[in-house]
Amino acid sequence: YAALREARARRPVLLGHTLDDQAETVLLGLGRGSGARSLAGMREWSAPWGRPLLGVRRAQTRAACAEWSLPVWDDPHNDDPRFTRVRLRREVLPLLDDVLGGGVPQALARTARQLQDDGDALDAPAAELLAECAYGRVLDLEPLSDAHAAVRTRVLRDWLRSVGAAEPPFRVVTAVDDLVTDWHGQGPVAVGGDEEARLVVTRRAGELRVRREPR
Repeated sequence: YAALREARARRPVLLGHTLDDQAETVLLGLGRGSGARSLAGMREWSAPWGRPLLGVRRAQTRAACAEWSLPVWDDPHNDDPRFTRVRLRREVLPLLDDVLGGGVPQALARTARQLQDDGDALDAPAAELLAECAYGRVLDLEPLSDAHAAVRTRVLRDWLRSVGAAEPPFRVVTAVDDLVTDWHGQGPVAVGGDEEARLVVTRRAGELRVRREPR
């Protein structure tokens, strides 16, 4: 992606991800418990990336290339069983498709599309609420008090990202959410950091604050 960003010269980039890639992404997210955003998979358009083949099976793209005599390069990583995605592709998805009578990749891709729509509906009010209660490394809890859990946890996840927690996992977001909804004087929650210091979230009165603690 870094190479593509450097070479695209402000133009959009079309990627070759297929419906099968989408199904694998959803299944990986499901197995890892990564939440709705991960299960929503890849989008057809997320600037500057376009994925016009998400509705097309991998076998169709290969057949089309063969029919049109288009050269194809196979990434050797796609055949290396050391990678979880490769084992999903070669072992798990075919087994699921057999056990459930077919159509599993299509069903997983439909799930992604539905979750994208659900996520869009929740992201807008979450962004508005975040703008109302976030002041840099401080989060005012009063506006969050009546928010639905699905909106509140989105606010917390996006706030954590904004203060340096690269991609807070479910357990971290849940622990920070407990500071909001189940406050009983618990200690700080570690949310990330680097080799020199860790980031921790603490509650003080009606606010959450982030600070760096030397390791």
